[in-house]
Amino acid sequence: MKTASDEARKRLIFALDMGEDLEKTLGWVDLLKDRVGLFKVGKEAFTHFGPELVHRIQERGGRVFLDLKFHDIPNTVAKAAEGAVKLGVAMFNLHALGGRDMMVQALSSAEQAARDARLPAPAILAVTLLTSLSNGDLKDLGFRLSSKELVVHLAQSARLAGLAGVVASPRDVTAIRSVCGKKFLIVTPGIRWEKTVPGDDQKRVDTPREAVKNGADFIVVGRPIRLAEDPAKVADYIVQEIALGLADKG
Repeated sequence: MKTASDEARKRLIFALDMGEDLEKTLGWVDLLKDRVGLFKVGKEAFTHFGPELVHRIQERGGRVFLDLKFHDIPNTVAKAAEGAVKLGVAMFNLHALGGRDMMVQALSSAEQAARDARLPAPAILAVTLLTSLSNGDLKDLGFRLSSKELVVHLAQSARLAGLAGVVASPRDVTAIRSVCGKKFLIVTPGIRWEKTVPGDDQKRVDTPREAVKNGADFIVVGRPIRLAEDPAKVADYIVQEIALGLADKG
């Protein structure tokens, strides 16, 4: 029988944002595979270790969120999506700013590749706006919309393209949920509960409990676990906070 902690654990994604040593990276998988739901493999880890890291996580029973944020012409991203499916990942992402056609072609290619390989189709997420960007950054880039307005617009575009959900700041979850509905997945990085994390560049953050209470389906945590004196204990604490957030939602 599944418990509240089991459900909460599935929703925690640990960010393997490291590239110094493959065995050391896999040591984190061994430590946390029974404490988290997925392992995020991003650009740093993937460019150092490649598909081998994905395969070795899977050999250990871990599920992978491939966080490469594809952003290119539609045909190129469609081919990359096909490759992600063949890796057997549970989810991967692309940039919503790549446009509706890019998202539609990526989804179509992924679904066909999954059918051909007889594999489960991964959840495809659109990155709305990096959590390191503020309204001031957007103004410098030439955007007229505020961060929240742009995020909601991009989330709506991803939903219309047929994607499973988005990656967005916890501060934007409520607004996205109100326009995209209950079934639309929201994955939130930028999770913090202390004032500072060494080398932190996240600007739009929230606590695990509040993010889930407000409607986040998954939360991504890296440095707060990785830099802790007792990472396993911190992972367990976050799972407890997710469970409380789920209870708060009712």
